[in-house]
Amino acid sequence: MEFILKQDGNQGAYIHEVNGANVAEITWTQLGDVMVMDHTFVDDSLRGQGVAKQLLDTAANYARKNHYKMEPVCSYVVAAFERSNTYDDIKVSKA
Repeated sequence: MEFILKQDGNQGAYIHEVNGANVAEITWTQLGDVMVMDHTFVDDSLRGQGVAKQLLDTAANYARKNHYKMEPVCSYVVAAFERSNTYDDIKVSKA
């Protein structure tokens, strides 16, 4: 599955489109070197296929490549960060 990186000012997203329609996305607000992960959406037609995890993994790889951290706000990202230590290297440390 192909995800397209979209950026507009401090807003970023990875999006998957089908016939011009946005069917999956993960979005964030860039605050310095922190990606505040604020929204994950997967259309019903793609549910159960691991698309949300693929989106998060793509965004996580982007964060690693650019030496960014990620702060989970969206409920999916919060849950994924709690379930797995895969993202510990990019998770914002709480004081």
